Amino acid sequence: MKIYPLWRVMEAQSQFVPLLVHTGQHYDHAMSKVFFKDLGLPNPDVFLGVGSGSHGEQTGKAMIALEPVLHDKKPDMVIVVGDVNSTMAAALVAVKMGIRVAHVEAGLRSFDRSMPEEINRIVTDSISDPLFTSCREADENLLREGIPGKNIYFVGNIMIDSLIGSLPKAMESNILERLQVKPKNYAVLTLHRSSNVDDSNRLRLILENLQNVARNRVIVFPVHPRTRKMIEDCNFQSLTSSLLTIDPLGYLEFLCLMSQSEVVITDSGGIQEETTFLGIPCLTLRPNTERPITIDKGTNRLVDLSQQSLANEVESALQNSLRTAPIIEKWDGQTAQRILEVLSELT
Repeated sequence: MKIYPLWRVMEAQSQFVPLLVHTGQHYDHAMSKVFFKDLGLPNPDVFLGVGSGSHGEQTGKAMIALEPVLHDKKPDMVIVVGDVNSTMAAALVAVKMGIRVAHVEAGLRSFDRSMPEEINRIVTDSISDPLFTSCREADENLLREGIPGKNIYFVGNIMIDSLIGSLPKAMESNILERLQVKPKNYAVLTLHRSSNVDDSNRLRLILENLQNVARNRVIVFPVHPRTRKMIEDCNFQSLTSSLLTIDPLGYLEFLCLMSQSEVVITDSGGIQEETTFLGIPCLTLRPNTERPITIDKGTNRLVDLSQQSLANEVESALQNSLRTAPIIEKWDGQTAQRILEVLSELT
């Protein structure tokens, strides 16, 4: 969702020739190929087939596989997005080969170094130039870390480019009819972060809280493959019996489902942003967020299940929900075009 808008605007001009590299860090069909199809992206020019593994294993495999590609293709710049292991791996390989690295979605910080994604962000930002940010807070974070202001470009949120461009087509989906739920009469749940699903005690606490929420509303739960495995390994199937569990959805179907929901419960960073843009109350099952703008704008709140009841927080969020979606600076669907304009000036 972060690559598509940039690829689209590059394809429409002649100055740049984009080469699309898919590391294969996300390899399950429901988490990868269907997104290419939904967004209209072509098959990747290069597929590295990294697959699953520990953080170190994934990062190492991606670096080893990418180096010969860069030797062969000799790109003028490597553009990386977000904060996954592939982001840091590609940035490290490129900069060691003397290739300039651009980071889209730079400067986001949770200030929690126990999160693997936080390490990926810090390392990638420290070796990238230019750095494209989605909010003013990200600019401030980078400046505090000693990044020269001339390397920082506030361009807006590229995820919102994809959302705005895809929403009309997403609304053609019949996902609500198939699930037999009515608009604004159900919750959506996503759960995948290692801090939530890899610890059996933490996962049990979350699922027990969700049972209480499910007493008052349907909870639609597209189950991430990693989360499904943990639920099965821990024999927690009975704790999900009150939830409407389904297989992972493609981008368009999930966008339709999320946009029509009453409330979203998640541990995803991108969903915090999407719900903020859509004006949907969001409960984030984390002690911190690298996207504080979603809290400042009043749509998102962090939930500490050791001290708070999720059911109570859901009701409070609904009672205090915004009447209209907030307007956020440069979250307007033009981020990719602004990035392209900056790249044009730099080359």
